[in-house]
Amino acid sequence: MNNDSQLLVSTQWLEDHLYAPDVRILDATYFMPDDERDGRAEYEASHIPGARYFDIDDVADSRSSLPHMLPPVEKFISRVRAMGIGDGHRVVVYDTHGIFSAPRVWWMFRLFGKQDVAVLDGGMKKWIAEGRAVEDVPPIVRDRHLTARRNAAMVKDVTQVAASSKLGDFQIIDARSPERFKGEVPEARVELRSGHIPGSMNVYYSDLLNDDGTMKGLDDLQAIFDRAGVNLAKPTITTCGSGVTAAILSLAMARLGHKLNAVYDGSWSEWGMYNDLKVETG
Repeated sequence: MNNDSQLLVSTQWLEDHLYAPDVRILDATYFMPDDERDGRAEYEASHIPGARYFDIDDVADSRSSLPHMLPPVEKFISRVRAMGIGDGHRVVVYDTHGIFSAPRVWWMFRLFGKQDVAVLDGGMKKWIAEGRAVEDVPPIVRDRHLTARRNAAMVKDVTQVAASSKLGDFQIIDARSPERFKGEVPEARVELRSGHIPGSMNVYYSDLLNDDGTMKGLDDLQAIFDRAGVNLAKPTITTCGSGVTAAILSLAMARLGHKLNAVYDGSWSEWGMYNDLKVETG
């Protein structure tokens, strides 16, 4: 299996391995706060057979006022073990959109030391379009032993991002829409300013995806990053609104062989809140 197929698996691959004893499937569907849909409710109504639900707002740091910040390693282990996921399992993560919130969970697993994790290309959207099986019953799970250790290099906090904004040692790539990046539209969270981190570049996450919810091929991804001025040989910090779609950029860059990549966990939910942090527009 090559590097790309270790990061992204097809619906056919998953159907072929649906009942493999070492495969665990996670539904990581997440909807934005202004969306009236409920990810857990939709999972309970219909999901890929054997899938467990991974709630990014639950597997999070409950002490933080920011949305779905990374949990302590102990909480991550506890929650994931309760899903029946342990050492030796190959994890496949999907979401209803196609590719939206699943990469956030892919990134979390890798940050906590589990490398054998992939995103389902096209997610539930493509799975259903192809007429593949779904169910509405929860799987029977057994607690499994999980070894985890946080890789601090894969996440950045506001102090580190502010330093990189000034020094340029990391290039900063923002996954939000061009209108939000330029500050041409107000943020959905009314307390946040509009604009972007000084010196950052914009690669809209949606541009990396096809209409069917799958991720574009490697040549197309390379061309998109090239047009944005991204140097794939340079260390990178990805950011977005709240640390979800930033992971889509991280997944795309990993597919292209980029290894020196971190997500700004607080993202614009944090940066846009504090008036002492500079903001650029345009």
